[in-house]
Amino acid sequence: MKTLHLYLTRQVLATLVMTVTVFTFVLLLGNVLKEVLALLVNGQATLGLVFEAIALLIPFVLMFALPMGMLAATLLVFGRFSADQELTALRASGVSLVALVTPVLLLSVVASCLAALINMQVAPQCRVAYKKLFFRAGLERASSLVVEDCFMDDFPGYVVHVGRKDGTNLEQVLIYELDAERNVQGRIHAARAKILSDVASREVRLQLFKVHIYDLVNFRSAASLEETTKTFQYNPPAEPKLNLGLSHMTFLQLREKLRELEKITVRLQPAQRLSGEELRAQKRQLEALKEDLTMPVRVQIHRQIAFSFASIGFTLIGIPLGIRAHRRETSAGIAMALILVLVYYSFIFIGQSLETRPELAPHLILWLPNFIFQAVGAVLLWRVNRGL
Repeated sequence: MKTLHLYLTRQVLATLVMTVTVFTFVLLLGNVLKEVLALLVNGQATLGLVFEAIALLIPFVLMFALPMGMLAATLLVFGRFSADQELTALRASGVSLVALVTPVLLLSVVASCLAALINMQVAPQCRVAYKKLFFRAGLERASSLVVEDCFMDDFPGYVVHVGRKDGTNLEQVLIYELDAERNVQGRIHAARAKILSDVASREVRLQLFKVHIYDLVNFRSAASLEETTKTFQYNPPAEPKLNLGLSHMTFLQLREKLRELEKITVRLQPAQRLSGEELRAQKRQLEALKEDLTMPVRVQIHRQIAFSFASIGFTLIGIPLGIRAHRRETSAGIAMALILVLVYYSFIFIGQSLETRPELAPHLILWLPNFIFQAVGAVLLWRVNRGL
């Protein structure tokens, strides 16, 4: 039996790695194409920043890819077992299906624990770091302020023209110096330049090469230099406080937010004309108001916890469905997995969309797909084990 367990566990683990990799790549591709590559093409992000952004996105997409991969892995492995008659041979040997799949169920529990760590701590932190990375890059990437073949007067006291830009490297740079009344005082021509930035001092520095300086007041050449540095002041908006949305908070941060909201109280000013019933009605209204304030936080807390158990429900329903499908094709297993995932996520979407309707208990709706998948999966597994 130990040999069978090791063989089955290796099969599921190998397939799990493959499916999680595929789903992670697909989910990453959507985010990268939407946000990261556009900045890279426009010259507003370096290749290093792109790789850093992708690394920060991986835990966020793993939150979704891990349970999806677990479902697809069980469908594919047990579909092959059934199609190759391996399961029939095991049954003929007197091996119970429930005993056979025990290590797979334990693997789903481990996957759920890993998913809980990702959902409740790692993914929110990485998502916040991802957003801060792009905000910080907007300040640090001074090259995004420079546009080629255009006269730029965004720098106080100067007008700058760049013939060609390749990332932080510039060619044919013209700098016109202006006085307080914006009269041209001088011109600086550089064959090449390199953009430097200094966020702390709100400056953009150009390292100029093969420089010729002209005094346009006296119409004469002032100097010729092999290399010099020119500093421009710029005034980007001060870095605002990053508003942390509920979906970007860790579990502990959400708990702290919930405690803060629960401390909100409104002191009632009883009036002589209000009866006891009217005062109780006011208190009920205030309790309803507090429920309206705290429900979105409760929904996010329950979403993080409930979604962590998705791997168990997907495994329980994936094993019997894979056996009943009798298919070896990978495409069929992936298609079935996607359909089940859509059903599961529809409940999550409904629960989150109703977070402003506390009377409908949206935080409990988030648990429905877990209960449904686990109950249906347990019944189907029992029926398959009985040969029904």
